[in-house]
Order: sequence, then structure tokens, then C-alpha cells
Amino acid sequence: MRTVKIFDTTLRDGEQSPGASMNVDEKVQVAKQLARLGVDIIEAGFAFSSPGDFEAIKTIGAEVEGPVICSLARAKEDDIKRAWEALRDVPKKRIHTFHSTSDIHLKHQFRISREEALKRSVEMVRFARSLVEDVEFSPMDAARTDISYLCEVIEAVIDAGASTVNIPDTVGYSIPNEFGALIKDIHGRVKNIDKAVISVHCHNDLGLATSNSLAAVLNGAGQIECTINGIGERAGNCSMEEVVMAMRTRRDLFNADTHVNSEEIMRSSRLVTKVTGISVQPNKAIVGANAFAHESGIHQDGLLKDKSTYEIIKPETIGLHKTKFVLGKHSGRHAFRTRLDELGYKLADDEINSAFERFKKIADQKKDIFDEDIEALVSEEVGKTPEIYRLLGLKVSSGLDQKPAAEIKLKVDKEVVEKTEHGDGPVDAVYKAIALITETESSLIKYEVKSITGGTDALGEVMVSLEEDGRSVRGHGADTDIIVASAQAYINALNKLAAKK
Repeated sequence: MRTVKIFDTTLRDGEQSPGASMNVDEKVQVAKQLARLGVDIIEAGFAFSSPGDFEAIKTIGAEVEGPVICSLARAKEDDIKRAWEALRDVPKKRIHTFHSTSDIHLKHQFRISREEALKRSVEMVRFARSLVEDVEFSPMDAARTDISYLCEVIEAVIDAGASTVNIPDTVGYSIPNEFGALIKDIHGRVKNIDKAVISVHCHNDLGLATSNSLAAVLNGAGQIECTINGIGERAGNCSMEEVVMAMRTRRDLFNADTHVNSEEIMRSSRLVTKVTGISVQPNKAIVGANAFAHESGIHQDGLLKDKSTYEIIKPETIGLHKTKFVLGKHSGRHAFRTRLDELGYKLADDEINSAFERFKKIADQKKDIFDEDIEALVSEEVGKTPEIYRLLGLKVSSGLDQKPAAEIKLKVDKEVVEKTEHGDGPVDAVYKAIALITETESSLIKYEVKSITGGTDALGEVMVSLEEDGRSVRGHGADTDIIVASAQAYINALNKLAAKK
């Protein structure tokens, strides 16, 4: 089994996504995570493009160990010199230079001949090779370049010192069988191809970036250029998590794998989302919120019997804890019963049948079925949640020049208890005081606020999710005072946890 290198360009091409610009500290943070992920090469930026990119490349080279650190550079001396200056003190470094080769680009953008483009490419690869041992060259828009001319350029830049030749589908024009055939053709026609690694850089304009990259691997490509979450110029790049997990899941087909530590995939995805502000669509492969969520009753039944029935990847493999069952109108009795067990309800068969019928009616009326909806369904069978804790009083002080404080009075069983706590904000202070009184060991998983109606006098509705010892509950509170509503929601959830115990 051969190893395919992963060339991560999240910090360069990924950052070209509109609104995804990162500062130096953010780039270093992402680079360190990419090193933990186990990528082979990090394209840390485009040194000539800005002082920020130059500083980021230099800092990443000094602080991040493991991967090769790379800077992009146009086929121009000034670009390559600037890349060299940023990489000078980096132990493992690469200069990645590029020049367009398609007639479309040469005629309309550069307005030069094929001969001139070839001459510039060779001269700049040779110049880069005089500065560093590891040089990569990309014939930009290779997928739309005449194959004979493309092979001529590739052979010439390898002779000039390029040890990696990247074949980019710059505008996402190719389809898999065509792109795979291109890589195979290059292998057969370029005489010195054995002296270089063939890389591919596929864009996702037709939604085929991952497919094209995998087709290239099947035809001998030894490096894939990709980004976390598939972010990048226009419709994005080949998605790192997709291409890595496709090869790992189908080793039988690809006979290839990567050095990537897949358990760091979710952590990497969430970090890039946080830093760039670009959310992952729910149905995104591998890292989307629904990638391991199942609502279909048939699927849920199969999974409860054996995970392999409907999951080809174990969620733990990418850093998730477990499969998520979404209860909705497509869910079956098996999943409904399992969720009741998880919530701590032990019902007889006739009680479950009755509750399931009402569950189906509600599921037709609303998209999301929460645990409190299920609890309401079975309340007649199991009785109401006992009120262990009851809010009797709440006073909050907060302002620009004072640390927020909350004074809470609770009735705990038959005893009245008062505590005062400080926090980062008024809600934090309230929750700390309540936690102190109730001695809860639960974790606050989610805190949501919304208005039930419009206007400044609207009721504020607060929903919280708590988790303790594998049990999760949702609490609800509503009041014109959002602090009071927050306290009510927290206490409501604590009462549910206490009832389950």
C-alpha cells in the first residue's frame, strides 16, 4: 500500500474564500492543529502578497514542527525571493511556484506565447531550486491545457529542478474519468516523470473536486492539495476530510492511505469554522452536523442492531463520540423506545404504543422533536417531574464598572437557601449561584435565547441543555426579564435531572 501526501492549503487557497481572511495568530493556531492532524505539507501563505502573509509563513515556520512549510510564489524573481526570505530559517521548506499554460490564460490574461510561458517557467523553477531543495511547480489551468504542450512544460520543469509537479483543475472544469485519464497520460508521456511526484489541486465549481482528486490517485498521483471543510476560491477546493476518509474507507479500491490522524478531523473542522466564520452545511460529508445523524426508522432499527448496517465510518474515527439519532416523523418504534430508555423512562408495551402514536402526530406538525417533547408525551404514564428546586428570589447587579453579581433564593425540598455569586455576566453569576446551592455536577451544553413575540415588552424564551452521567435534559423558561427566564430554564433542567436520579 502506497502513501499519498496531503498538501494542505487551508491557509492559502482556503483563506481566499470571501470573508475567510485570518490574522497571524489565527493562522498559527490553525497550522498547529494541521500538524496535530498529520498533514505532510502546509501551504502557509503567499509571501509576496502581503506583510501579514509573510509574517505568518515566517512565524509558522518557527513555531510549527512536523510538516513541510510552503510558500506560494508566482513565476517571478521578486515573488520567489520573498518566499525564500520568509522560509529562510525553516528546517523543512518548499517554494511552490506557478505559471499558466492554457491557451485561454496565455492569450487573454498574460498575452504571451507558449514558448515565452515555457521559458519563464523553467527559469523560475531553476532560480527557486538554487535557493531550496524542495520546489513544486504548477502549470495553472492544466486541465484546459493542450496535452502535448502540458507534457512539454512538465518535462522541462522537472529537468530544471522541480521535485513535485502539481496538475491543477484551476476552474473545476474536469470530470473524474477525464481527469484520471489526464494523470495517466502524463505518466505515459513525460519521460522523466519518475523524478517527480505528481500532485493534483482540484476546484469544486462542478462539485467534483474530491471525485477528480480520487480519480487522480487511482491513476498514480502521489499528492493531493486540499483544504479543511473544502473552503477556498469560488466554490472551494477538494475537501481534505472527504478525500482522506474515502481512501481509508476504501483501501481495497485505492490501495493507498495517508499519514493523517483521522481522530483530529472534527477538531480541525470546528477550529477552521470558528476562525473563518464559515459554517459547514449540515449535510456536508464527514464533518456536517447530519453526517452521522439518522432519522429514518428503517435506518435507526438497523443501526441499533448493528452499526455496520448504515454507517461505513465509525464516528469515533473522526473524533466524534457517537452516532446521533434524530427523532422525527420518519423514526420508528425501536428508536423511540431506545430514546425513552436513555431518558430514564421504563414504560409497559401498551404505554409505549400509546405514546408512540401521539409522538407521530406531533412529528407531523414540527421539524424538531426535543427530549422535553417526549417527556410531555409520556407525562400521563410516568407522572409530572417533581419540583425539587423552586426559585423564590433573584437579585442581579451589573454595570460597566462593577463585576456582575447575583443573589439567589431557592427552595430545596422544604429548606430555603440563599447564596450570592459573581460571574463574567449576569446570567453566568445567576447560574453559578444556582449551581452552588444545588451542588449540581452537570455541564451546561447549550444556552439559547429568543423572543416569543415582537416588541421591547416581548416574553424572552430561554432553552438550556444540561448533561450529567450520560443523561441529557433540556430546560425551558419564559419571562419578560431574560435573567429570570434564564434562571427558570436552568432550574427546570435541574429538576428533570434530579427526577431521573
